[in-house]
Amino acid sequence: MQMLDDHVALIVGGGSGLGLGIARHFIGEGARVAIFEISESKLLDLKAEFGDDVLLVQGDVTSIDDLEAARAAVLDRFGRIDSLIGAQGIFDGNIPLRDIPTDRIQKVFDEVLHVDVLGYIYAARVFLEELEKTGGAIVFTSSTAAYAADGGGLFYTAAKGAVRSVINQLAFEFAPKVRVNGVAPSGIANSQLQGPRALGLENNKQSDIPVEDFTNQFLSLTLTPTLPTPEEYAPLYAYLASRHNTTMTGQTIIADQGLFNRAVISNGVADRVGK
Repeated sequence: MQMLDDHVALIVGGGSGLGLGIARHFIGEGARVAIFEISESKLLDLKAEFGDDVLLVQGDVTSIDDLEAARAAVLDRFGRIDSLIGAQGIFDGNIPLRDIPTDRIQKVFDEVLHVDVLGYIYAARVFLEELEKTGGAIVFTSSTAAYAADGGGLFYTAAKGAVRSVINQLAFEFAPKVRVNGVAPSGIANSQLQGPRALGLENNKQSDIPVEDFTNQFLSLTLTPTLPTPEEYAPLYAYLASRHNTTMTGQTIIADQGLFNRAVISNGVADRVGK
């Protein structure tokens, strides 16, 4: 028996990167999958990969109307929904606040927080009643940036910290019928998070950083030997989204590859001894 047999899952932001890795894993675990994605070009790629096996819905996570249309499409195709997965996001370019012109601050805040936080809140509200009918689950994406500095700039960090708190509060409000949990990934190989339009970074992606440089920097801080792919994070989402999870709600799994448990003093001692 597969983890997600007889599960219907909607993956918001499933067109690339983490969301696409989750979608591929969910399908492999037996789920019937719908993907909600804003990019027309990404939807064409999804159509080429999955054909008619996956329900594809184009829309904006900051639009209630688009999310309600997605709900109608999911119910029309599958008759129900068991899991809502939030994987959408905008990065902020890791730009320090002092380098952002004061007249751009509100625009950057609105753009990043609307997608990275309000979009999750909207989706939770739109799908709540249907998830209650199935005793379903919500899994949102936070980040290690919510727990430690320098996982992004101020706006991304604020957004991911807010998502962590949203998970806690909604788990309380939606209990006992709907479980609400999250995953806080660290580095992701080939991340497709784009920058904000307000800073002229809408065509910039995290994956634009040279792979070797990014990987070397990441591995110097963690205890694992590789930079995880989206598919490697996906099993965490699958368990939290499944009916096998009967014990966890209001929790965010920190998937940090040992980042917060790294050896600082020992490494320093080794360096000094080597000299």
